[in-house]
Amino acid sequence: MHRARTQSEILAHTVDGSATGINQARLRAYNERTVLSLIRRHGSMAKADIARRTGLSPQTASVIMRELESAELVVRDTPQRGRVGQPSVPMRLNPDGAFALGMKVGRRSSEVMLMDFVGAMRERRHLAHAYPDVDELEHFAATQVRMIVDGLDARLRPRIAGLGVAMPLRIWEWSAALDTPPRDLDEWRGVDFVQRLERRLGLSVYGANDAMAACAAEHVFGSSGSEHFVYFYISSVAGGSIVIDGDIVPGRIGRAGALGAMPVPMPDGGLAPLADIASIHVLEAMLADAGRDARPLCQPDTSWDGLGDPLDRWLAQSGRALAHAVAAALSVYDFDTAIIDGTFPAAIRAALIEATRSELRRLRLHDFDAAAVRPGSIGPQARQKGSASLPFFARLLLDRRRWRRELR
Repeated sequence: MHRARTQSEILAHTVDGSATGINQARLRAYNERTVLSLIRRHGSMAKADIARRTGLSPQTASVIMRELESAELVVRDTPQRGRVGQPSVPMRLNPDGAFALGMKVGRRSSEVMLMDFVGAMRERRHLAHAYPDVDELEHFAATQVRMIVDGLDARLRPRIAGLGVAMPLRIWEWSAALDTPPRDLDEWRGVDFVQRLERRLGLSVYGANDAMAACAAEHVFGSSGSEHFVYFYISSVAGGSIVIDGDIVPGRIGRAGALGAMPVPMPDGGLAPLADIASIHVLEAMLADAGRDARPLCQPDTSWDGLGDPLDRWLAQSGRALAHAVAAALSVYDFDTAIIDGTFPAAIRAALIEATRSELRRLRLHDFDAAAVRPGSIGPQARQKGSASLPFFARLLLDRRRWRRELR
C-alpha cells in the first residue's frame, strides 16, 4: 500500500550516484522535485495544470500534491471559481516548508544568512574585512550559523536543507586587486573550505563560484523570464555565468561561463580580460588616482553621486567591454537575453546597461537585437541569495542536467 512520505523523508532524499537505472523511489523523488520547481516558477498551480505540464497522470499528480501538502512543503492558495464544477484549488510553496543557510565569501566582506523556501531573507550577519582569511571566515560561519539556527523555532530546525557557500575561484590570485600581500591569501591554496565547514558544522555544505551563485539567484528568484541568457555580475571582480534551456551550465570542470576571463578590447588598444576593465576594483583605483574617496563603493545602500569623471570614464569603458563580451557570447550560442547586475546602486546599473546598449549599436552586429540587454532583478544580494539556493537545488528543486544523468 502506498505510504505518504514525511517532510523529513523528502528533504533527506539526496542523489549519491550509487544506484544505476531507474527505480521507483528515484522516479518518485524526481517527480516531487519537478512539481516543486514548477510551483516555484509559476507562483501557484492547480493539480490539473501540473498534470498537463509534466505529463503525469491526474492521479499521480494528485498523489504527489497530497504528499507535498502533508509534508508542509506546499499550502493551499485561494480557490479559483468561475468554472463548471468544483473550484480549482492551486497550491503554492510554503515559506516555512524548508530553509537554507547561505554564505557569501567576498573580497572585502562576507555574509551568512537564512533564507526561506520562497527566497525571503530571514536573518543576515555581516563581516567586513580587508581580505578573506580562512580561519576568521570559518569561525564567523560557525558562530553565526549556530546563532541563526538556535534562534529558529525548534519545530522548523529539521527543515534546514543545508548551507551553500558562494566564493570566488582561486582567491589567492586576487592579491593585486585587493592591494594585499600575496602571502595573506596563499593560505587558500589547497584549502577545501566547503569540506572544512561541513566538518565544523555537521551540516551538508554545497559550494559554487560566486558569479554562478548570483546567476542561480537570478534564475530561481528573478524575473528575467528567459530560459537562455548570458549573465554578467559586476562586483569587486567581474564574472558571470550562462543559462541554457533553463539550466545553469557549469561545464566540464565547472568553469563554463567564466566571463571575467573573456578577452575584450582595452581603452588604449590591445586585449585584456573583462575583469581587468569592468570590475569595481578598477573604478576604485581610478578614484584613488584622482584623489577621490572610494569608500562609497564598499558601503551598502549608499549613492555613488559625486564620483565625477572617474565614474563616467569607468562606465564608458565598462559598457564597451561588456558590449564586446555580449557579442562574443552571441557568436557561440543564440542567447535571447544578456543580463547585467552587480554590487552597485540601481542608477549605476541603469547607466551601465545604457552604455552597453549604445556600444552594441555601434558594433552593428547582425541580429544583435535578438538578445535584449536587461538589468538583473536581484541586485547586490544576488550572491547571498544564490548561495542559499544551492541546498534547495541539492535537496528539493530540480537540476535537470544532474537528474538526466541519474535517471539513465
